[in-house]
Amino acid sequence: MAQMRMRQSMSQIELAFEQEMALEKRRREQLRKRAANRSRARRIQRTESRGKTRFGVLLVALTITVVTVVVVMFEVLAWLMA
Repeated sequence: MAQMRMRQSMSQIELAFEQEMALEKRRREQLRKRAANRSRARRIQRTESRGKTRFGVLLVALTITVVTVVVVMFEVLAWLMA
């Protein structure tokens, strides 16, 4: 009788251990996925931020170019008319 209880107890312990290991595996997988998602979100955020900065620099450069060309064009026109 004691032998039977021992076997039953061992099988219960083994079953509980297997269930705990499966649960831990799922938790690790979820943590890995969350970390990957956070990393992806940070990378996207950095890319968008850099894109906005580059667009601003491009806009300023184009504006300066347009103003310079217009001023030089009118200076040359005034010089030719004189």
